[in-house]
Amino acid sequence: MLGVFDIFKIGIGPSSSHTVGPMRIAVRFLEEAAGAGALENAARVKAELHGSLALTGIGHGTDKAVMLGLMGMKPDETDPDDADKALAELRKTGRLSLHGGPSIPFDAKKDIDLRGDITPELHPNEMSLTLFDKAGEEIFSQVYYSVGGGFIASEKQLKAPAEDDLIVGARKGRHLFTSARELLKLCEETGLSIADIILENEDEHRERNETLAMIDNIWFAMRDCVDRGLKTRGELPGGLKVKRRAPSLFDKLSETPLANEREQLFDWLNVYAMAVNEENAAGGRVVTAPTNGAAGIIPSVLKHYCVDGDEENLGHIRTFLLTAAGIGILYKQRASISGAEMGCQGEVGVACSMAAGGLAAVWGGTPAQVEHAAEIGMEHNLGLTCDPVGGLVQIPCIERNAIGAVKAVNAARLALRASEEHKVSLDQVIETMRQTGLDMSRKYKETSEGGLAVNVVEC
Repeated sequence: MLGVFDIFKIGIGPSSSHTVGPMRIAVRFLEEAAGAGALENAARVKAELHGSLALTGIGHGTDKAVMLGLMGMKPDETDPDDADKALAELRKTGRLSLHGGPSIPFDAKKDIDLRGDITPELHPNEMSLTLFDKAGEEIFSQVYYSVGGGFIASEKQLKAPAEDDLIVGARKGRHLFTSARELLKLCEETGLSIADIILENEDEHRERNETLAMIDNIWFAMRDCVDRGLKTRGELPGGLKVKRRAPSLFDKLSETPLANEREQLFDWLNVYAMAVNEENAAGGRVVTAPTNGAAGIIPSVLKHYCVDGDEENLGHIRTFLLTAAGIGILYKQRASISGAEMGCQGEVGVACSMAAGGLAAVWGGTPAQVEHAAEIGMEHNLGLTCDPVGGLVQIPCIERNAIGAVKAVNAARLALRASEEHKVSLDQVIETMRQTGLDMSRKYKETSEGGLAVNVVEC
C-alpha cells in the first residue's frame, strides 16, 4: 500500500508528472548506468520524450527537468534558484557534468528530442535515455514513464503483471484496504478514524514522532509556498504574459477585514489557492497534493480552516493531511492521478475530493461522512479536461485550483448536513473517473491539442 509521503512530496514546479518525474527518472537512469559499469565511458547522453511529455514538455519545463536530473539534482532537495544557476552555467559552457560520471558536451536542441508524433502504448508520459561512448556507439539505454504525482516506473515495471494488493499491503501496512468500502469497514471494526488508520500504517515504517514531524514539514512547505505566492509580484514565465494576481487580491482582502463574510469565504480560498499555483507556474517550491497542477487546493482549505492568524492548529492539520492522504491512496490504487491519463479530473478532481474529505474529518465527520464528502468532491469534477494553453501550467490551471478549493468546502458541508444515506459511493465515483479518463479523447489529456489550448490565442 502507498503511504502519506507517496501522495505528498516536496518538489519544484510547474508539474509533478512533467518536471518532478523526469528529474527523478534522469537521476535513476544514471544510477542504473553506473551500476551497469557504463557511466564512466559516457561521452554523450540523449533524451527522447514521447507523447504528452513532448507535446507540453517545453511549457511544463520537462527539458529543464531532464538536464537538472542528469546533473544529479533531486526535486525534493533542489532550491529553484540553484536550479536556475545550474541551467545558466550549462547554457554558457555547453558542458554537462553527469551525476557520478564525466563532464560531457551537451546541446539541448540536439540532445533532447521532443517526439510528439510518437504515441506511447504503456503510458502517455514516455521517456527514453541513452548513453553513447566516444565512438558514438550506444552503451546503455532505458525507457521510463512518469505516471503522475511524481511517481516513475521503468518499462519493465509497467509491463510486469500486477501484484496482489493485499500481498503488497501485508508487507507495508498494518491495516490492509484496497477500496473505500474496505477502509470504512476497518474504521467500523477498530473504532478508528481514517486518519488513525493511515497513521498506524505509517507506524510500520518509522517512529510515530518522526511521522508527525514529517507531516508537519509537508504543511510548513505548503504554508511557505502560500506566503511566497502572496508576496511575489510580476509576470509568470512562458510567453503568455500572465500576471500574478494573488498579491493584489490579498492586499484588497487585508484592507477590508470586516467585509461581508459570505463573500470573503470564496475570496480567501481563491487567493490562497492562486498564490500556490502562481508559485508552481513560476517553477517554485511546492508540494504535490496529489500533483503540482492541483497543488493549491489542499493548502488553501488548510490555511483558511486550520490557521487563525498566526496560530496553527497542528492537530487539525495532521488529521486533515492523513485523511486526505488516505483518499488520495484510493485514487492512485484504483485509477490514476495523471492528467495525461485521466485529464484534469485526475488532478484537480482528486485534490478536491481529498480536501473535501480532510475538511469533513476536521469538522468532526464520521468516516462515512468523510467518504461522502470525498465522493461529492469528485462527482462534480467528472470529465474535467486537461487543456493547458501554450502547454503552460497557467490557463486554466491557476483559476481551476481556486474553483476546486471552493468546491471542496461545499462538498464537505453537503456531506455533514446530509440527512439520509447517499446513493453514490466513493468506490463507484473513482471507477467512473477511471472509465471516463479512458474514454476521453487524447487531445483533452495534457497534450495541448484541444479545448482551450487551441481556442485561445497564445500571444
